[in-house]
Amino acid sequence: MSDWASAGALPDADVRVATPMDADDVAGLLETLGYPCSREDASNRIMSITDNHRQVLLVARCGGVVCGLLSLDFMYYLPLDTTTCRITAMVVTPDAQGRGLGKQLLREAERRGRAGGAARIEITSGSQRTDAHKFYRDNGYSDGTLRFVKYLTA
Repeated sequence: MSDWASAGALPDADVRVATPMDADDVAGLLETLGYPCSREDASNRIMSITDNHRQVLLVARCGGVVCGLLSLDFMYYLPLDTTTCRITAMVVTPDAQGRGLGKQLLREAERRGRAGGAARIEITSGSQRTDAHKFYRDNGYSDGTLRFVKYLTA
């Protein structure tokens, strides 16, 4: 356990663009979020995002330890004729939860959204993640529309 894990509020994290060297941490954070991911898979995912100028993957470090992840996708939204910044993944390690890092990541997403010309920002959260829903509402996000998903088979 890191030195900061036993303290109260976390100091501002060092938030930076992820590189393939972060593959172990990215894999672990995705697993924390409930998405199995090997180091090799994480490395490939990092490269996919790096190669797409409309996406960014960030990692947050506190006390030299990666403790958070934020992934953004900028997309044109036809109905409003504007750009939307979508948070496609956001996770904070259990040791860092409730200590301000999630708020810092949301502020960073909003800052990057504005800088990227987005008129709005959105995040999708599984129906079972009620604590996350409260967190988003507490940070100024409102309930949006329902999202329906159908998985396509080969």
